[in-house]
Formats: sequence, C-alpha cells, structure tokens
Amino acid sequence: MSDSLNAPDAARPASGESLRHARAKGEPRFPDGPKADPAGSHFERRIRSFQPRRSRVTAGQADALQRLWPRWGLDIDGRPVDLGELFGNDHPVVLEIGFGMGEATAQMAAADPHTNILAVDVHTPGQGNLLNLADRGGLTNVRVGNGDAIILLREMLTPDSLAGLRVYFPDPWPKKRHHKRRLIQPEFLSLAATRLKPGALVHCATDWGPYAEQMLEVLTAHPDFENTQADGGFAPRPGFRPLTRFEGQGLDKGHVVNDLLFRRVQHG
Repeated sequence: MSDSLNAPDAARPASGESLRHARAKGEPRFPDGPKADPAGSHFERRIRSFQPRRSRVTAGQADALQRLWPRWGLDIDGRPVDLGELFGNDHPVVLEIGFGMGEATAQMAAADPHTNILAVDVHTPGQGNLLNLADRGGLTNVRVGNGDAIILLREMLTPDSLAGLRVYFPDPWPKKRHHKRRLIQPEFLSLAATRLKPGALVHCATDWGPYAEQMLEVLTAHPDFENTQADGGFAPRPGFRPLTRFEGQGLDKGHVVNDLLFRRVQHG
C-alpha cells in the first residue's frame, strides 16, 4: 500500500480528487488491488466489446480497492472459481456485465440480500466506487470481477451456475463498422446459455434504439431463450432495476430506454 494511503486523513487528498502517486518503474498501481491485465488477454486474438480504462481514480476509490479487493474482488485470470466459496454461501448468483460506477448494482444488492451479484467491469474507478458503496452499505452479497467476462463465462464458471444475467446500457458501438464489437451477439448468447440455469432471467437494457432492435432480434432467434413478454416485444422496466441518475437525465432529454427480459429454456 502506498504511503499516501497510510498517511493520516488530514494528509490525504479530498475524496473527489484524483490520487497521484509517483510510482517506481514497474510498480503496480494497486499492489493489493485489481491487476491491469489479469488474464494476459491482449494475447488473445478476439474482437472485444470493451476498452479498459484505469484513469481518474479518486483517493476514496483507491483506498477501497486496496482495502477490499483481497476480500471482495475477483481477477478474471482464467482459473476456475467456486461461487459458493467466493460468496461464502449457496445463494443464487446473478452475473452483471458492465456496471458503470455501481450505484444501481449496490441498490439491487441492498434490495435483495439473498441474491448474490457478481459484477464485472474493466473500469477501475467504477470498481473502487462499487466496493466503497458495498462497504458503506454493509452489503455482503456483492463481488467485483475485473477483466473479460467472456473468459469468466468460458473458462471459470461451471454449467448451470448462474441464476441470471444482467447487461445494462452496454457500449452501443453505433458506427456500422463497429457493430461486430457489440456484446449481445448469437455467439455470446450461446456461451452464456451454458452457464445459466434453466429458467434463469436474462435482462438487458439500452437507450440506443438500433442496438435494442438487434438485441431483440438475436434473443428472439436464439433457441435457448424465450421472451417473457407475450407480444414478443420489449418489457416495461421491472421494479428491481433502479432508475439511475444517468438514465433519468436521458429520459428528460427524450431518450427511450428499452428493457428486454428473456428466460433460459430447458430443452427436452
């Protein structure tokens, strides 16, 4: 842990200020926190739906990463993980991919303490913020994953180990040449289906209309999922998904948010 984090409170930067620490060459930014590239994933030749961002970490976020990562963090490094051991109980586990700054995740965890949430992102400030929110809220049902969710699903989780999947406001990659980077694709759904229990709920939300239509199309066409809506369309926002400040600002500007609720079906 850096000297700035061991210093008295009076010597620390204010919680809104970025933490600046002159590191020696090769010194990890967060010695006890998330690794910069846990799976060495830059060696894997695959189009990704995300871009890692590790800038603008505040002192409070850095402190949470240092203190809480060893207990509540998971580096996605390709090694199998026992979810019961990770959470310390046998409650159902929902995987959330891309949680931003974690406010909605923390609210959902607080509202449903008997459901575990494994929240995965590559945004370091968001990881620190969610850990901070969980700590302040006394939330023991949140774990923060750092890295590529595809590696987590493909290599680290066992079949039928997840009770749900949440993908809220993923990067829409609006340019046509970038559509191949969108997360919700048939190949991703086929992989996710192998890790979801029959009956598990897949919940997506986006404020980008063309992406919403693509999500609806690929989910409807996939044999492992069925729409929970009788009309085969979008779903009303369920009460368990909080209305975030960012989403509220978009709605005030006339943006349309579409929710999709599909269920993992059991064949045979």
